[in-house]
Amino acid sequence: MNISIGNDHAGPVYKKEIVTHLESKGHIVYNHGTNTEDSVDYPDFIHPVAEDVSSKKSALGIIICGSGNGASMTANKHQDIRAALCWNAEIVSLARQHNDANILSIPARFVSIQDALEMVDVFITTAFEGGRHQKRVDKIACS
Repeated sequence: MNISIGNDHAGPVYKKEIVTHLESKGHIVYNHGTNTEDSVDYPDFIHPVAEDVSSKKSALGIIICGSGNGASMTANKHQDIRAALCWNAEIVSLARQHNDANILSIPARFVSIQDALEMVDVFITTAFEGGRHQKRVDKIACS
């Protein structure tokens, strides 16, 4: 699976661990994130992830910032993006099953790396349930 990842200065350590983890499972990862803790503007690293997912270059995206809020707000400005801010595996599972989330937003300052890796595994292996949830997802986009 092709997966895009982006992060600001709060997430380079998380990104490195996640990329290594995903590549060890055979995934192709497009890295749009910064590799340092020098202050950067998160939209510069999040928009490319959302563009990859909306264009179908990547099946899923993972974005990381301090709280996860700025990253998810940025990604959700893109058409067909459903970025979910999650802080545990159960919320990730529900975001995939019920909301067809296609980008996972991780709050690096509020979860451990181990928790983030668990969330990533749930995110990439959980399918959208469709059915009654599809009509709700269809109503998300503004026309």
